[in-house]
Amino acid sequence: MSRNDAAPGTVTAPPSRLRRLLSHLYIQCLIGVLAGAMVGWLWPTFGAELKPLGDGFIALVKMMIAPIIFCTVVHGIASMDNLRAVGRVSLKALIYFEVLTTVAMVIGLIVVNIVKPGSGLHIDVASLSTKGLPPAASEHEGFANFLLAMIPATLVSALTGNEILPVLLVSVLFGFGLHASGEAGLSIASGVEKFSTVLFTLIRWIMRLAPIGAFGSMAFTIGNYGLDTLRHLFLLVGSFWLTALFFVLVVLGTVMRLNGLRILPFLRYIKDELLIVLGTSSTEPVLPRMMAKLQHVGASKPVVGITLPAGYSFNLDGTAIYLTMGSVFLAQALGIDLSLTQQLSMLAIMLLTSKGAAGVTGSGFIALAATLSAVPHVPVAALALIFGIDRFMSEARALTSLVGNGVATLAVARWEGQLDEDRAKAVLRGEIPYLPAPVTPASEPKAVTPEPARQPVPSIG
Repeated sequence: MSRNDAAPGTVTAPPSRLRRLLSHLYIQCLIGVLAGAMVGWLWPTFGAELKPLGDGFIALVKMMIAPIIFCTVVHGIASMDNLRAVGRVSLKALIYFEVLTTVAMVIGLIVVNIVKPGSGLHIDVASLSTKGLPPAASEHEGFANFLLAMIPATLVSALTGNEILPVLLVSVLFGFGLHASGEAGLSIASGVEKFSTVLFTLIRWIMRLAPIGAFGSMAFTIGNYGLDTLRHLFLLVGSFWLTALFFVLVVLGTVMRLNGLRILPFLRYIKDELLIVLGTSSTEPVLPRMMAKLQHVGASKPVVGITLPAGYSFNLDGTAIYLTMGSVFLAQALGIDLSLTQQLSMLAIMLLTSKGAAGVTGSGFIALAATLSAVPHVPVAALALIFGIDRFMSEARALTSLVGNGVATLAVARWEGQLDEDRAKAVLRGEIPYLPAPVTPASEPKAVTPEPARQPVPSIG
């Protein structure tokens, strides 16, 4: 009897292998990226007009980021037995961020001085113009202004703005307030926890649109800028991508090894998020999913809630590499011989200008503009040389920064004793699959204490 003639009640055959494959988000996003690149290449004008698809998807996710960070941080802090752990986590995270950011910049500086991608171009600075270039971001004008920008106008305005640091500040303060409010604080914290259930459900629905967003963004990139722009500055783009890959595999791989984990299984674990970032050139759309996945892998909720969002402003490893390579490349192209002292002084300025450049498309270019406007060595007009290819480096910046922040969160969690290492290894081996599902009170991780007995952290998402 053929399959079609099977008697009623017979168990149907399982879905085909192709159908199961297509059900994975990373395969759908990969198809979206490839299809978008093809459309942008074959029909450039039409591809450029598809930009709203990517922008719309990013906007949908961005509207969820502030409340998700707020709920995660507030509930995590309110449930902690010892609040001194919050300060300890924050201090360790900031030290880690500064060290890794500096390492990334130094590596970029070494590579660009060895490869010299700008040598031989002999560009006349008089032929360049700043017309059409974005202005340097005013928030990078000084360290005091940077700190003041973290303070929102009102408690609620932090949740309606576009910056992550004000949300994090308000969330930490509110979490401390709930912890100190006794019974009233506990009831509000319970409500915040239940509200996060709704938020993660909405995120799960929104992420179904990720392939469409990746398709639109990639079609716009290829259609608007064209592949021909890569040909002339291929050495810069290629060396930047290879440097970013070296940083991920060697530097971040070493950090993972020191913490008892491996980088390649981690990259496989977040492959969905990597493909979304590749398609959209932004790390913001995957922030909620990364928070859920890092908790699923065994990191405690408070550590994830504090470290990962802070890393989006303080630990942009990809942007750090881009700043040093981009600035020295422009000097080489203009025939400006920068001494080691001048390059190190620029690096010191970049440690400031790289902060607060959230993981959105073009933020690295803004940070580079801010750097050049703060130093006398390279004119800002030189940015016109790489404006056309910046989008092709934006993906590498975002991918590197995303992996860097994930590794940073796991490292800080382990240093705090808030990483279930056995669970982490099992998850990265694929033995405990990540199954996105709404958070329920019964599935919450155990409240964090400074010296807890390690408990398995269940899947949330």
